[in-house]
Amino acid sequence: MNDAAASNSIGDNAFNNIRSDIIFGRLDAGAKLKLDALKARYGTSVSTLREALSRLTSEGFIVAEGQRGFFVSPMSEQDLREISDLRVLLESHAMKLSFEAGDTEWEGRVVAAHHKLSRMETRMAAGDFTVRETWKRYDWEFHQALILACGSQALLKSHGTVFDKYLRYQMRNLTYRGEMASQEHGALLDAALARDIDKAQALLAAHIEGGIEHSLRNAP
Repeated sequence: MNDAAASNSIGDNAFNNIRSDIIFGRLDAGAKLKLDALKARYGTSVSTLREALSRLTSEGFIVAEGQRGFFVSPMSEQDLREISDLRVLLESHAMKLSFEAGDTEWEGRVVAAHHKLSRMETRMAAGDFTVRETWKRYDWEFHQALILACGSQALLKSHGTVFDKYLRYQMRNLTYRGEMASQEHGALLDAALARDIDKAQALLAAHIEGGIEHSLRNAP
């Protein structure tokens, strides 16, 4: 690996690690991000950290306040509802395109993603919360699989960023919503295989709304 590639790899690692720590609540909403502390925590240079923080600012996970420095973006009910509305809009459109274009290979990926999610939901329902982060990763993989055949990398990227912002609220507030969420995922799978976009879009909207209300009820 040449010097430029190594530098890019280090920068990407810092970006991904900080981003993950924000999403999964290891860095608190509103917390000031002190460069010296971050340097020790992530084992990288101040210049690399500044670049990573600037990228995260452009995604909305961090707020830059002039001379005051960088802060983890705050969280609010209004922000959650706006993110949720945007997720429904993007995911519904992407599902329509994906259902129209998806082939047998796509169907296989959707079924496989649902199988993994279902296994984690079973463990969560049994009280095994050690798999919490794996459960949410498989949840992302299932919803991503549903739209994977949409044919637009820009749409997939935009959806991924919005999904992660939604996930941040879930990881702070959400406990497993139970059998209802599992049934909704199963119904989404059936609708995808039947190419029933109207049913899938209605299910998605109800699924996300249920997540919002559950998240708000469990807010710290």
